[in-house]
Amino acid sequence: MSEKKKPLLGFVGKHPSGTGIGNAGKTHCPSCMGLFKAPRLLPCLHTVCTTCLEQLEPFSVVDIRGGDSDTSSEGSIFQELKPRGLQPQTGILCPVCDAQVDLPTGGVKALTIDHLAMNDVMLENLRGEGQGLVCDLCSDREVEKRCQTCKANLCHFCCQAHRRQKKTTYHTMVDIKDLKGYSQIGKAILCPAHPAEELRLFCELCDQPVCRDCVVGEHREHPCDFTSNVIHKHGDSVRELLKGTQPHVEALEEALAQIKETNSALQQRVEAVAADIRTFSENYVKAIEEHRDKLLKQLEDIRVQKENSLQLQKAQLEQLLADMRTGVEFTEHLLTSGSDVEILITKGVVVERLTKLNQVEYSAHPRVNDKICFSPQEKAGRCRGYEVYGAINTKEVDPAKYLHRAREKQTASFTLLCRDAAGESMGRGGDNIQVAVVPKDKKDSPVRTVVQDNKDGTYCVSYTPKEPGVYTVLVCVKEQHVRGSPFTVTVRKRHRSHPGVFHCCTFCSSGGQKTARCACGGTMPGGYLGCGHGHKGHPGRPHWSCCGKFTEKSECTWTGGQNAARSLLRTVAL
Repeated sequence: MSEKKKPLLGFVGKHPSGTGIGNAGKTHCPSCMGLFKAPRLLPCLHTVCTTCLEQLEPFSVVDIRGGDSDTSSEGSIFQELKPRGLQPQTGILCPVCDAQVDLPTGGVKALTIDHLAMNDVMLENLRGEGQGLVCDLCSDREVEKRCQTCKANLCHFCCQAHRRQKKTTYHTMVDIKDLKGYSQIGKAILCPAHPAEELRLFCELCDQPVCRDCVVGEHREHPCDFTSNVIHKHGDSVRELLKGTQPHVEALEEALAQIKETNSALQQRVEAVAADIRTFSENYVKAIEEHRDKLLKQLEDIRVQKENSLQLQKAQLEQLLADMRTGVEFTEHLLTSGSDVEILITKGVVVERLTKLNQVEYSAHPRVNDKICFSPQEKAGRCRGYEVYGAINTKEVDPAKYLHRAREKQTASFTLLCRDAAGESMGRGGDNIQVAVVPKDKKDSPVRTVVQDNKDGTYCVSYTPKEPGVYTVLVCVKEQHVRGSPFTVTVRKRHRSHPGVFHCCTFCSSGGQKTARCACGGTMPGGYLGCGHGHKGHPGRPHWSCCGKFTEKSECTWTGGQNAARSLLRTVAL
């Protein structure tokens, strides 16, 4: 096995522009925002410092893929396949994209080291944008020279010692200042199993770089070759994969450009339509404002009439109340503070006054009511060429106010109020009331109705619809339809009970089960798929686990399967 001298993909050379390629995106950790320190490459191709990854809170997940995992690591990816089934595994979330990262056996430190990022950090330090380079040997003094053979950065003292040794006497030494325009000055990559050996070989069977000691050890009899001999084959396979990926990038960019263009056209169209709406609405508003002024004047006249009556009644009641309070306060004070003799002396005057007050007749109800109805759907003629709606009516109550949405197979009811021509309550019953409730799609199957005369001018109408749907309600008094008749009532399905539990949080109600979920969408760190007090998504008060409603006695609005699938990235919060 001999190493063929072919051009390397990662050769040391100058950048075409003469400047380094390092920038904040390649040299700074997205988590701590500082220069990379022992950067690790995640499966989502984001690079993060080892220390930052170790500070993330791990969670347990269930791996149903068996032993075939795509997690990148320094170790072999050809691991002994485990039986397929549920396997506990530790994972973290990428701090950049929230992608799930399944940690290998060795934890964070077993993830792939991003040597390219380390090279960019070294370049930035070399250009004076970082904290400066220190000697690779003594780790104390500032770097002055670089050994191109050993790929080591040396201070002046270590450089002199390097030249005095026989093995390194003829190594090529370059002034560190002359390397500022280079695109790569990375250190030699050493074997993690044999730190003294450089990774110069590649094991085809294990699909990983190895050193000389690895070849004679655990990789004995494995097909191995120098990295310079196999880089082109593997590099070409990566290029082919990249070639298939790049069209997707172009397609996505084109899709985003089309979305931007469509959004721009949408905005222009919206502005044009908005101008038409403003022109129409400005003229319509003027007509409505004129009609409004007429209605308000009519309303003011009604108010003055009713208020005068109320003020007179108010003055009479206030005077009576003042007399009542005086009598009550004096009597209470007499009974609590007076002596026996004092009570007996004033008893006659007090009894006479209280008796007279108790005999005063007064109405506990206002002489006039507040029944002023505005019917916005009632046509009110034309104004400025526009048809306007809305009329004030004080002579009858719209029965539609008392029509409620009914439910199938449950008795529903509404109240009909009859008033005279002056708008006052009839105060008696006996009118001929006819009510019909008919399904719109089954007009030949009317629902049985019951009309109860309350003998005070009101009538209670009840009915029990058999099926959900839209019903027409016809109300007639003395064979004349009341205003608004026929009405429309929507009959809904019967009350749906909750299949879940009304709890404070999923952690408490499930006894700490990690797989238990909640409709509120809350999650807890550590892989808990349900909500917990004080954690992300928890609504802060008791709620139903099935639909998330806060009212215990309510109808369930939950739809869908009991085990509706949800992304792990959306149910695990760090």
